Amino acid sequence: MILLNFSHPLTAPQRSQIEALLGAAIDREIPAMPQFDEQQPFAPQLDSLLAQVPLSPADWQGEPLLVVLPSLNFIAAMLLAELHGRMGYFPPIVRTRPVAGALPRRFEVAEILDLQGLREAARARR
Repeated sequence: MILLNFSHPLTAPQRSQIEALLGAAIDREIPAMPQFDEQQPFAPQLDSLLAQVPLSPADWQGEPLLVVLPSLNFIAAMLLAELHGRMGYFPPIVRTRPVAGALPRRFEVAEILDLQGLREAARARR
């Protein structure tokens, strides 16, 4: 499994939580933290961000990919559209949540969301 991380670096416990939920190992993590200038158009910045991801067209279409989305909703939406175009389907994504009562604030992995499964279920309700 290749993990594309467009968010904060993962901790060892978070990686373990992901692997436990998947029942598979993370073979490779590719970090690509977006730092977008909100005064500039986002599309070229997204192109620059994805140019940093060392995957070939065959990798995008054939390797098992899991994604940690960036927190800014506009970037996340554009990224999902771009990934769907490259992959041919929506990737599964990691959902994190704050650990209740933790000081300092820290995050745990809550679940893996099957976006393609959600899409297919929604099409059945059209």
